[in-house]
Amino acid sequence: MAKSLPPLTWFRSFEAAARTLSFTAAAEEIGLTQSAVSQQVKSLEMRLGTALFIRYPRSLALTDAGRKLLPEVGSALEALAAAAGRADASAPEDVLTVATSVSVAQWVIAPNLADFTTRNPEISVRLLSAIWPDDFHASQADVQVRFGSEKQVGRGAERLWPDRLVALKAPTLAGDPFDLPLIEAVGTSSGWKTWFDKQGVQRQPAVFVDTFGMALHLAVHGSGVALISEFLAKHAMATGLVESAHDSTVECNEGYYLSADANNPAAALFRDWLLEQIRV
Repeated sequence: MAKSLPPLTWFRSFEAAARTLSFTAAAEEIGLTQSAVSQQVKSLEMRLGTALFIRYPRSLALTDAGRKLLPEVGSALEALAAAAGRADASAPEDVLTVATSVSVAQWVIAPNLADFTTRNPEISVRLLSAIWPDDFHASQADVQVRFGSEKQVGRGAERLWPDRLVALKAPTLAGDPFDLPLIEAVGTSSGWKTWFDKQGVQRQPAVFVDTFGMALHLAVHGSGVALISEFLAKHAMATGLVESAHDSTVECNEGYYLSADANNPAAALFRDWLLEQIRV
């Protein structure tokens, strides 16, 4: 059986880091945190069975394997971007395009979208899953909900609250973060380490995922305790899919940011509606 390919996100992090010779610069470019880029590159190295970088205290250098891989990965990413551009059919002018992460689409918009369409039957909505910063730029979306730091999301976006990180688990799962498996969403500056620092103890996560949405999904299915943005988890908590596993919370430097085309009445309606859902 043919061996499966590593995730595209790993290659994207490697390409950016190899081109800039900096995990920090790569993170700024592709809209992730430095720790997320570093971990994805490390995962790629483990999958390929070879080191791609020489890590110095303040710099990076490519190994021979890294130098050989870079042009091939760069060409492949360019080809994929070109193919996507040719294949992506633009939405009709009378359709409201909302670009957002899969996590927000699944856990915030989807549970409430019927309310918006019922109130505004004349507006058709196109949900566009966007991951990388250039996905948002290319989408020409009327409304965007992006995750990251204020610097990463750009000017003119408003942060969505509440955005503390809360410990959640399935109601059927007995225990707390001190004895249950921990689910870690990588790519943020705060996580379980920050949470346990407040408690004066240390524990290591058992499962690592790349989005809050997937961490929440695993928590719903009883896989352990996940540390999730309170904004994202609001519906799941209200409907009893998950419950608080501990009262302690931590602040998150990153968050979800909303922006809407001020010249598009439908975009303004969607923005106001989404803010209303958050306040309920």
